[in-house]
Amino acid sequence: MVSQVALVLAASVALAAPAGKLRIEHASGVTEVTANPRKVVVLDLAALDLLDTLGAPVIGVPKWKMPPELARYEAASVTKMGSLFEPDYETINVAAPDLIVIGLRLREKYAKLAQIAPTIDLTADPQDFYGSLARNARLVGQIFGKQAEVEKRLKQLQTSTTALRATGSKAGRALIVLTTGGKISAYGPGSGFGVLHEQFGLQAADPTLKPATHGQAVSYEYLLKANPDWLFVIDRDAAIGAAQGKSAQQLLDNPLVAQTTAWKKKQVVYLNPTHQYLTNGSLRAEQAIVDEVSAALAGKITTTAAR
Repeated sequence: MVSQVALVLAASVALAAPAGKLRIEHASGVTEVTANPRKVVVLDLAALDLLDTLGAPVIGVPKWKMPPELARYEAASVTKMGSLFEPDYETINVAAPDLIVIGLRLREKYAKLAQIAPTIDLTADPQDFYGSLARNARLVGQIFGKQAEVEKRLKQLQTSTTALRATGSKAGRALIVLTTGGKISAYGPGSGFGVLHEQFGLQAADPTLKPATHGQAVSYEYLLKANPDWLFVIDRDAAIGAAQGKSAQQLLDNPLVAQTTAWKKKQVVYLNPTHQYLTNGSLRAEQAIVDEVSAALAGKITTTAAR
């Protein structure tokens, strides 16, 4: 939970530095950053979602089809500085940013970007997801003088997550799957989407699933054998705008899936794929995820219809 790491993280975000400067400890090292930088390049969507939430002055972003809450960054006035996977170093250099912010997809590019401008890495720790979420939020709050707003949002997230855990612990057995390119992968505790169990309290339908970043490929027969009470679904192709192949709804419209308890009870939940796959790890996205799962368990959002 956020509260379990709050005091330690608050003390470790910024180290001693000259006046007007902050020494920021982040996922790839320690960087000296100017307080309240005026020109910020953000090359990760979760980081962009966090900085946008806090009103940071972003001048450059990756070229990408943005989710609705970030649509304004598609405007021509915001310089496109490469993709989520490959920075445009020349364009970034010409922009002369005060700060560059990256995440997991560009972690290997950190050293080269740091030669252009002070760079911080907001990659989340999969072994301490909520702890690193709080750390990154406080880090950005420190840089932009938004500590009070960060603490307010963290408190709201903690409160709603605690309430969800109480509900989730009584909801039954759950399984979360990701669909992409006509294939299905399942995730258990300790995996990329393990917060469903670890933070939200739902019992794992298959506790034997091994932790894996990309999940475990599964079949329709597996879904029937696991027979979850709740089936949560992430459509990766929808998140990244891939047009080929079947949607998650089409893929799971299958006679074997229809025999599961989740389908029969109308408890197959298609989660917001952008929040889950692209902006997961930011304050706003994580709050939206908690709210969405809470609403599903309370029967307040539409799930699949039984056959």
